[in-house]
Amino acid sequence: MKPPPHTWSRLSLLSPPPRRSKSTAAFDKTRVNQTLSLRDGRTLGYAEYGCPSGFPLLFFHGFPSSRLEGWALSHVAHRRNLRIITPDRPGFGLSTFYPGRRITDWPADVHALTQHLRLSRFAVLGGSGGSPYALACAHALPRESLAAVGLLAGAPPWIAGTQGVSLSRRIASSAATHWPSGLLALTDMLVGMLRWMVTTGPVKRALDTWLQQQNAKTDGAEAGSSSTKEDRERVLQLGFEAFAQGAGGFVQETRLLTHDWGFRFEDVRYDKIQIWHGAKDANSPVRMTRYMAERLPHCVLREFEGDDHYTMVRHLEQIVSEFVPEEMTSEYNGKTS
Repeated sequence: MKPPPHTWSRLSLLSPPPRRSKSTAAFDKTRVNQTLSLRDGRTLGYAEYGCPSGFPLLFFHGFPSSRLEGWALSHVAHRRNLRIITPDRPGFGLSTFYPGRRITDWPADVHALTQHLRLSRFAVLGGSGGSPYALACAHALPRESLAAVGLLAGAPPWIAGTQGVSLSRRIASSAATHWPSGLLALTDMLVGMLRWMVTTGPVKRALDTWLQQQNAKTDGAEAGSSSTKEDRERVLQLGFEAFAQGAGGFVQETRLLTHDWGFRFEDVRYDKIQIWHGAKDANSPVRMTRYMAERLPHCVLREFEGDDHYTMVRHLEQIVSEFVPEEMTSEYNGKTS
C-alpha cells in the first residue's frame, strides 16, 4: 500500500513509521532537539539518529519538513553503523528564520555544524527538497571533507523547463514570488485548520485505521510495544514540526526551490554525485532530473522504473548501502578532527 497523499508535504519524503519497532517507538528528545548558536546569532536546530559513534551522514530533509524526517533512516542507520545528523533549515523546526537567505548560504551553516561536532569527513544526502542543498555543499565545501554526495528523489530544477510540473505548484511559486504575504497568511490559516481537524474523532479514527493497516505488515521479530496512539502522535509531530514557527520558512523555500539555485551544474566538480529517482515521480518529473544529471560533470543517475516520489522509501536499504558502502563504515569508530 502506498503512503496516503500528504496534505502539505509535496517535496518531502516524510512518511509514517514503517514498523512499530522498539528502536523507533519514540523520539529520543535528548538527540532530536539539539541546537547550535551560529556566529550571526541565529539558532541551528538538528537531530541525531542511529549509532552515536557511527559514520556521520548528514541528511537534508525534504520540503516542507524538519530534522525529524531523519528518523525514517534510523532503522537503516542502526544496521549499518551510521550516525544520521539532520539539521533544520532556516525557518523550519528549531532553526531561526533567515530573511533573504539563498540556497548557497547553506554550506556555511553545514560547515559550522560539522566543526561543532568535530567531524572531519562525512557524507551528505539530500532527500527531495533537500537535494539542492546537498548540491550546494558539493559545490562549495572542501572536497576532502565530503565522503559521498547523494540526491534521493530530488527536487526538480525549474531551469529545465516546467513541462510536467503541476498547476498547483506553478501557482504556489508565483504566489511566493509576487504575493508572499498572501501565501503566508493562507498557509498559516490552512495549517491551523489541519491542527484542529486532527483533534476530531473522525480524523483520528481514519488515521488510526490507516496506521493499523501499515503495522499489520510488521514481522513478529520487529514488532514492538508502541501503540497506535503513539504512532499517530509521532506522525503528526513529523508533519507539523515544519510549521513550528509559522509558514515563513515554507513561503521562502517555495520561492528558492523554484528559481535559480545560485550555481551552475557544470561548476559542481565533486566526483561523483549519486542520484536515485523514481521514473513515475509526478512531484519531481524525471525529465528535469535527467537535465540536471546531463550537466553535472561527474554524476550517476539510477532510475527506478516502477516508483514515484513516495515509494522510493522502499529502497532505502539498497540506496544507503550503495551510497555509504560497508568498507566506508566498518572501521569507523567515531573519529573526529
